Amino acid sequence: MVSLWVAPEAIKELGDAKRYPAKVARQLLIRILELSVNPRPQDSIQIETGFRVDSGEYRIFYELDHRGQMVKVYLVGKRGDDEIYKRLKRLLG
Repeated sequence: MVSLWVAPEAIKELGDAKRYPAKVARQLLIRILELSVNPRPQDSIQIETGFRVDSGEYRIFYELDHRGQMVKVYLVGKRGDDEIYKRLKRLLG
């Protein structure tokens, strides 16, 4: 099991009931918690310096530290929405 860190922006976004109904937020949180048990699930895809996993219609972008001891979740967003990729690009600079 590895440590888990979730960016304040991602926590705030998941708390937005208009964007993420309770059922969807719960599914995303479960998926994020699963990353602490298995940081490289079979369906993870490496992008840029991190990884992405899907949960239904949503994507979770995260990094695994160089020692593999901490998962850092940065973004959560809807699949197919170009805005999440723009936000990821700004984040990674």
